[in-house]
Amino acid sequence: MSGDPKLERIAKGNALALCATGTWTASFAPALERMVADAEKLAGSPQNIFIDVSEVAKLDTFGAWLIERLRRSLTKGEVEAQIAGLSANYSSLVDEVRRVRATPVVETSAITITGMLEQIGRAVAGVGGTFAGLIDMLGAVLAAGAHVLIHPRSFRLTSTVHHMEQVCWRAVPIIVLITFLIGCIIAQQGIFHFRRFGADIFVVDMLGVLVLREIGVLLVAIMVAGRSGSAYTAELGSMKMREEIDALRTMGFDPIEVLILPRMLALVLALPILAFLGAMAALYGGGLVAWLYGGVDPEAFLLRLRDAISIDHFIVGIVKAPVMAAVIGIVACVEGLAVQGSAESLGQHTTASVVKGIFFVIVMDGVFAIFFASIGM
Repeated sequence: MSGDPKLERIAKGNALALCATGTWTASFAPALERMVADAEKLAGSPQNIFIDVSEVAKLDTFGAWLIERLRRSLTKGEVEAQIAGLSANYSSLVDEVRRVRATPVVETSAITITGMLEQIGRAVAGVGGTFAGLIDMLGAVLAAGAHVLIHPRSFRLTSTVHHMEQVCWRAVPIIVLITFLIGCIIAQQGIFHFRRFGADIFVVDMLGVLVLREIGVLLVAIMVAGRSGSAYTAELGSMKMREEIDALRTMGFDPIEVLILPRMLALVLALPILAFLGAMAALYGGGLVAWLYGGVDPEAFLLRLRDAISIDHFIVGIVKAPVMAAVIGIVACVEGLAVQGSAESLGQHTTASVVKGIFFVIVMDGVFAIFFASIGM
């Protein structure tokens, strides 16, 4: 009864018996697959077919599934193929496998104008829901802030300082490093192209204006959205999954005031600091490359930079930072509180937080660019 598996065909009167013998386990998967696939070709035969497993020495889930698959393949209309000789040891295993339904065939519907319009409508409604959620969160944060101003003792200073450390101080090394490298790249590319016209020195003008007005704060905001925004969403989502937020409400605490307001305040305070440090690092990197690659000595670089930029350039860049921080924080908190009770939902909302945060940061940068251009700054 032991040994290699076999599936023999034996005629018994008007019926055909498929006699399974040997060991039907995953160890013999290739051979079993071939035998069952060959036997499935008997489907549609006029003979009644049954499967005799009385001589099977050993059976595991894999073998039981193959036998059940063969039975389903040989079933004709309402007449089911039978499994005979099943021992009591394996009957429960085959019964469990039998409860597994075959994978349903997903029917793809044809693309129609109505279907396309429906998808567009759902997308537009989703965008509207996103904006409604952001506005609702903004209102809740402002209300919590007003309550803290009226009752200063309710302000959670320890939590704010903790998040300030996480968002700001621990982000300084990576922010400075990346902005330094970006400054180096901008200066190198500028010198490479300006050199054709003998205008190497103008790379200082380009670097100063570009870093202080746009690249410095925008790049830092994007990195903060990816680093801190995703962390906020993951933290709040985990609390939501463990019902910690519901527990806060049960104890009479406002989750907005306890969890979200300190995070928002820390982010709004941190981003201008990081933007300033990032801009300085980018200017330093650009000046270093201009000196080593372009032959512009540090003294000439600083003199040209002083003439090329004004306080307006710095103000334009630094004013954007707290607004971008507020947008990143609101998006991250909305997505965190929208997490359902599964790890998949947490991952989806964390991804959505980063994508939406970066998108809104870029949109806000464009809005600021139009605004400052209209007032002559």
